[in-house]
Amino acid sequence: MAFGWPTKYWALDPYRAQGGPTSFDRSISLAQKNIGRMHNLFCDNCHSHVAMALNLMHYDGSTNWNMVKLCLLMLVHGKYINFVGFLKTWLPFTFVAGGIIALVVLM
Repeated sequence: MAFGWPTKYWALDPYRAQGGPTSFDRSISLAQKNIGRMHNLFCDNCHSHVAMALNLMHYDGSTNWNMVKLCLLMLVHGKYINFVGFLKTWLPFTFVAGGIIALVVLM
């Protein structure tokens, strides 16, 4: 894992894929063939891989899945693996934001 192990997940329903669970599994397998490529932070990452699989399976009747839409829906529907996952997600941001706010207030 290039950026660490997942801390949050969104459990998708295979029956919401066009063609049901069989199509769900087949689409994941097809998208998996592209996983060997080098991923980067901004444009070709694990979110792009998931969006490709969702587009292939026409999840929820949609073929316009992308990493931005996926990110926003993960914020709404995602569940943290555990409390440590929550901390690993938000603690660094809290420290950086707190540091910036402290610098602005002190200046």
